[in-house]
Parts: sequence; C-alpha cells; structure tokens
Amino acid sequence: MNPTSVPSGQAELFGVWRHHVIFTDSPFVLAQAEPMHREHAVIEQAFADLEDSALAHLPSGKFTANAAWLTLAATAYNLTRASGHLASAFHAKARTGTIRRHLINIPARIATGARRLTLHLPERWRWADDFTDLWTATGQRMLT
Repeated sequence: MNPTSVPSGQAELFGVWRHHVIFTDSPFVLAQAEPMHREHAVIEQAFADLEDSALAHLPSGKFTANAAWLTLAATAYNLTRASGHLASAFHAKARTGTIRRHLINIPARIATGARRLTLHLPERWRWADDFTDLWTATGQRMLT
C-alpha cells in the first residue's frame, strides 16, 4: 500500500488480498516457480481460445476422429495467430475470433477477368490497412 495515495482516516480496502499462499510440490523456490506459473496462465488462455472455437465442436466419441479434429484445430489456431502477428500489433494480441472477424471473413468481392482474380475491398473498411499488411507479408500482390 502506498500511504501517500490513501486519504487520512481511511484504511486499506482489501488488505487481505495483498498476499496469497502458494501450495506446490515443485522443488523450485518461489522466484523460479512464479515465472512458470505465468507461462501456465498463457497456456490456459490458448486453451480458452481454442475452446471458444474449434474445440467447442469436437465431432464424435471416436478417438481417431477427435485426434484428427484436434490436429486441424491446432493448425488453424497457429495459422490464425501467425496471421494476426503479421497484420498489426492490435491483432497480434487479439483472440482468434477477433482475427477471424476482422481479417479472414472479409467483406470483399472477387471479380475475374483476363485470367486474373481481382479482390475488391470496401472503400472505408476499418481493417483495410491491417489486411493489406497481412497480404503483403505473405508475399502476395495486392489487387484492388
């Protein structure tokens, strides 16, 4: 608690929550165990993100079907996260659902002519710059 930020006569609101107990069977001291706990929290976020998308729809009670689905889900997750990193700093931190809504399910029109595909993006689309950065980073020529 910073005493200079507390008005006189007012005690700490949640002093009980300043410290917490850690129970572990780890042989590491707290300074070593705490970063491992933070890494675990990052993994939990990835699991939550997967459960909000492909893992919410596991196909069956068959082990082999679920194994194949999990492999495809992990591949799609990794490709989506990589796309977010290539697109922008905002999308690098975004969840996969946000990346899908902003950069994958795009409101574009595809036109063909002279053996070329032309991608027409909306004029004032909010994510056009991020999509262009992603498109350029993957080595594609931007169409229109």
